[in-house]
Amino acid sequence: MNVEFINPFLSSLVNVLSTMANTTIVPGQPRIKKDEVARGDVSGLIGMVSPQTKGSFSITFEESLAVEIMFRMLGERPKGINEDVTDMVGEITNMVTGGAKRVLGEKGYDFTMATPVVVSGKNHTISHKSEGAKILMPFDSEFGKVHIEVSFDK
Repeated sequence: MNVEFINPFLSSLVNVLSTMANTTIVPGQPRIKKDEVARGDVSGLIGMVSPQTKGSFSITFEESLAVEIMFRMLGERPKGINEDVTDMVGEITNMVTGGAKRVLGEKGYDFTMATPVVVSGKNHTISHKSEGAKILMPFDSEFGKVHIEVSFDK
């Protein structure tokens, strides 16, 4: 997969969490993901299509980090993943994808985005419908981990 498709999502995630939730995340080592099991407790998934390619992006939070971000963004600290947390993950998915879409648009890729789908629960799965490799990028924070997955046809 072309790095040109991955980096906009990485920088957008760092920017969104820093700006919206005053949360610093540190990137880990990217790798190819071979299965569909999520690496956290709540995930947002969104599809993207352009005349040149199609793909999808997902972001998965561990519960502890999702709860802390909720607190930092809205001043509420839920006891666990609830409807408000899943709504927030959907919004973060939209914000991150929107930031990446802007950068990719400057490179000539005019993407349209689907509505994000949010899934939660232990060992839930994420299915990317593109033919390309699934790149898994972990990030650490003092409150838990977040993982993004990016997969495009080319």
